[in-house]
Amino acid sequence: MERPTIEIDANGKTYHDLNTALQTSLAAGAQRISVHNVNGQRYIGTNLSGAVTLELHGTPGNDLGAFMNGPSIIVHGNGQDGVGNTMNDGEIVIHGHTGDALGLAARGGMILVRDGAGYRAGIHMKEYEGKGPLVVVGGGAQDFLGEYMAGGTLIVLGLGRRGYGWSRARFVGTGMHGGAIYLRGKIESHQLGKEVGVSALDERDRQVLQTAVERYAEHFQSDAAEILDADFIKLFPLYLRPYGKLYAY
Repeated sequence: MERPTIEIDANGKTYHDLNTALQTSLAAGAQRISVHNVNGQRYIGTNLSGAVTLELHGTPGNDLGAFMNGPSIIVHGNGQDGVGNTMNDGEIVIHGHTGDALGLAARGGMILVRDGAGYRAGIHMKEYEGKGPLVVVGGGAQDFLGEYMAGGTLIVLGLGRRGYGWSRARFVGTGMHGGAIYLRGKIESHQLGKEVGVSALDERDRQVLQTAVERYAEHFQSDAAEILDADFIKLFPLYLRPYGKLYAY
């Protein structure tokens, strides 16, 4: 039998007090926790494991879901910097936008952002033996998107943007040496880092996109077919060791 939702009021709580309350609820067997009046508390969901759902109402602070291994976090608001930092498994759904370094060094799991992301989204994402993270950004993204990516899948849909393509981001894919970036629309060559190439999609790419966009649409009540009815491009790494000549070994 499913246990009742645990309600926590974060008003006036420090990040330490709030995270202690979460850990206490989980130790008591909570399966679903709803936290209200979240206002900048950091490290929510850090190092959590297991089949638990956290619903956060407000704006959580930096490093939401860091090192997380399995839970689901749903944010009814915006995220700040470092969402999903070194995340291993689980999912984070943001009903708003996020700050910088979204998915920093993530190793697995899924992050869905309804709107846009700040600088360096997807930086240093990685994968191992077929396991890697999926990050979908519904709006645009800023400079250094996919910087130093070593694996995983990063998708930017550019929904709701007009004029200059999907984004004005520069240095996209700088230092990228693994994984794939999919962009809805076009990107100018001067926006790209020197380490990435551009290609059309093959059938496998289309399957990856369809699955990811359907998950996005399911969470944010969007039309997946309408989103997919557009031109996409794929960015891929040109080199496995783009800075190999700079090292002494």
